[in-house]
Amino acid sequence: MSGNSHDDRTGFSVPLWNKAYYRIRERILRGELRPGEALSARRLAEEFGMSLLPISPAFRQLENEKLLESRSRAGTRVRIPRPEEIRDRCVVREALEAQSARLCAINANMKERVELMRLAEQLDTLYERFGRAASDPELQYVVHTLHFELHMRIAEYARCEELRDAIEKNQVLIYNWFFDLATNRRALPSGFHAKLLRVVTGSDPIAADEAMRAHVKYGVPEMLKDKLLPSANDWRLRRSQANNKEANQPVKETAIHSGHKLPRTRSSIIDH
Repeated sequence: MSGNSHDDRTGFSVPLWNKAYYRIRERILRGELRPGEALSARRLAEEFGMSLLPISPAFRQLENEKLLESRSRAGTRVRIPRPEEIRDRCVVREALEAQSARLCAINANMKERVELMRLAEQLDTLYERFGRAASDPELQYVVHTLHFELHMRIAEYARCEELRDAIEKNQVLIYNWFFDLATNRRALPSGFHAKLLRVVTGSDPIAADEAMRAHVKYGVPEMLKDKLLPSANDWRLRRSQANNKEANQPVKETAIHSGHKLPRTRSSIIDH
């Protein structure tokens, strides 16, 4: 079997491991694969219509991004975030995004500032709807996708390409998304993002820095204290459960992406 797949959207040939990587990552970020849930490389290969070879580098990339974890003779599962790991990621995200907010306050033009406020208000509206909903995985995915886009847009308008790349390559926003799913964080204060963006789009870069630091740290200590994550010692049990689940799961096509950024989904968000 060829190691590449043609992407009609871009016109380029995409490595099969990259296709597998994005499909597995999307399932994790949609909450279809929960923390502690085991993955069967063989069943995924069969479902994706490829050999086992592309699954291994896809697993390795997701392990590097701390979305999966492996143990010898036990297998691979969706990572269970550890408190010290979450704290460390929060420190890195705070450092990167505080500088992003500071530079955005200096460098963004008026059109960009208006756009950021609009996105923030839209995100707050969706978060309020999501907090009231009993269970809506699709709305959850839309909310987190827009959150990712808003913060990456702040980094873009900071006008520092190296900083933007650092935020993207360190996967701090993707990990924050994963953390929210793992702890089932649904509710935020009313106008949470609009309050942040009023400062970031203002004229005081120091205030923007401080506002972003407070925004990133919001609720993390309480979440770590109150939320109990799954046990770290039940690998084999979860492997058995995962195999049964995968055997009954229908094949579902997802888009192939050529970079680490999530696709822009503004039209689908507005439709919601």
